[in-house]
Amino acid sequence: MQAYEGYFENGQFYLINQTAHIKGRRRAFITILDEPAQENNIIKMIAEFDRMVDESADENEILCEENFPRFNYGRELITFSDGED
Repeated sequence: MQAYEGYFENGQFYLINQTAHIKGRRRAFITILDEPAQENNIIKMIAEFDRMVDESADENEILCEENFPRFNYGRELITFSDGED
């Protein structure tokens, strides 16, 4: 038996801080509690995610070749592709 915490919204069940790994078709029981989901936690998680996205908006500029030059091994670079040339 496994238990998952989450909330229902608009007919969908959303897990909180977990991932369900269920193989095959299984019998399940759902218990709806007489208390609302903690909206504050969900809002805080979304706000934190948005903050992290905003912070990382310019990270591609950090990874430019000037900051991380390739080492010259004196050999031609080999690239792999699905098609034959």
